[in-house]
Amino acid sequence: MLDFEPQYSTPGVETIGRFIDRHYGLAGPVDCRLLNRGLNDSYLVIDSIGERYVFRLSHRRSRGPADVRTETAFLRHLHEAGVPVAAPMSTRDGSFFLQGQAPEGLREAVLFKEVSGREPGAADAGDARANGRTLALLHNAAQTFSSEGALYRLDLEHLLHRPQARIRDSGLVEDADVLRDLESIAMRTAKAIDAFRNLTWTQCHGDCHGFNARINDAGEAVFFDFDDGGPGYLAYDLSVFLWAKVSFGRSLTPMWTAFINGYRAIRPITPDDFEAALRFVIVRHFWLMGEYASRANEWGSTDVGWIARQADFLKTWEAECFGDRLF
Repeated sequence: MLDFEPQYSTPGVETIGRFIDRHYGLAGPVDCRLLNRGLNDSYLVIDSIGERYVFRLSHRRSRGPADVRTETAFLRHLHEAGVPVAAPMSTRDGSFFLQGQAPEGLREAVLFKEVSGREPGAADAGDARANGRTLALLHNAAQTFSSEGALYRLDLEHLLHRPQARIRDSGLVEDADVLRDLESIAMRTAKAIDAFRNLTWTQCHGDCHGFNARINDAGEAVFFDFDDGGPGYLAYDLSVFLWAKVSFGRSLTPMWTAFINGYRAIRPITPDDFEAALRFVIVRHFWLMGEYASRANEWGSTDVGWIARQADFLKTWEAECFGDRLF
């Protein structure tokens, strides 16, 4: 019996290697190295003949258990449709995901073949276009995918209202005026999005910020990291890229234009979806703040203290984009 129960454990690479050798038909024994830990833990896996893979161990998150059943089914659907994505590897018994017991409880695991290619450049218009093209191909293929049984939907409850509640309840924002500002911004944003009557609903990547991809030799953006995906607003899926170019002091809006041009080269965007994407930049920021606020007792309040300073960015974005429509 432990005196201190862990919220989160970091498995040793040796145990990861034994788990993979037991469940996957790789040329073993495998060598494992921790790549990063955070919302998930990722390990580089190299088998005995030099083939490279990435093993992802899902974190226990405030949204609930990882929806790896829907995620891996969608990835297989995309792969079969010719969309450049990192498809999951099957286990010895034909499964595409597993669960493993950690001190804090069950955690979901998926093995992927490592995606070759280079990291996209933050200010590379060609890479931005490539990201837009792949997202458009993904949305085309999503039209023939059934998300029935998905554990969660990328709606305003998931992306905005619950994150806002996590921020409020975390105690990270002590200034009552800032809390009121955040509440007002969230309320206005939800009202504006609800006013759109024809927003497209699709299966989303959920985290297409430009770096969950590698640029291959053909210039394609090969997508990975689909664990925040699900059925949701297409406008939100578009907005994540724009958000990544304007948040945290960035000023890279020409990359948004290139991204949209790449997307439109494959499929059109309705006027409502395009207009709503500007609103969803605020939703995306709330989602991220909520994710970090839910980690305050794990990562420490100092590491997530930036949340209390985000009202100014949201108010500025709101005023610049919708100043004539706020009230």
